[in-house]
Amino acid sequence: MQQTRKTELWVGSFVLAGICAVLIMIFQVADVKGLGSSDTYTLSAEFDNIGTLKVRSPVKVGGVVVGRVTSISLNQESLLPVVKMAVNSQFNQFPETSSVQILTSGLIGEQYIGLTPGFIFDDEQMLVDGDYIEDTKSALVLEDLIGQVLYSVGGGSESGE
Repeated sequence: MQQTRKTELWVGSFVLAGICAVLIMIFQVADVKGLGSSDTYTLSAEFDNIGTLKVRSPVKVGGVVVGRVTSISLNQESLLPVVKMAVNSQFNQFPETSSVQILTSGLIGEQYIGLTPGFIFDDEQMLVDGDYIEDTKSALVLEDLIGQVLYSVGGGSESGE
């Protein structure tokens, strides 16, 4: 009786350790920094087309993740998508002339926001919480590009006849 209880205790502890290891791996892969909210500030930008951009997509500067997309909504007046981003407060040196564009990792990978720092002039202000980034470039949609190529190839052969 004592031996089976000891065996059950060992098996239970190994199962518990396995579950903890799987949870740690999930948090590492999901890139979860902490369960609490870290110190961030919010920026907004309006795009013509966001492609397949999703909430929690990264905001990167030169490939370094500086924030995440927090919400995607539709502007009721212009009927254009508005993306809100939470940028880590340690990265607060972006001037108002900065621009954002929606980029794709690889050929058909996930989409993310690329933040390009602008030039700093003497009277230039830095982006702060709640600011709106005016200079945006929308996502390149692969289907649209293929359609344009097919249309130009088809149009070119018809005009030659």
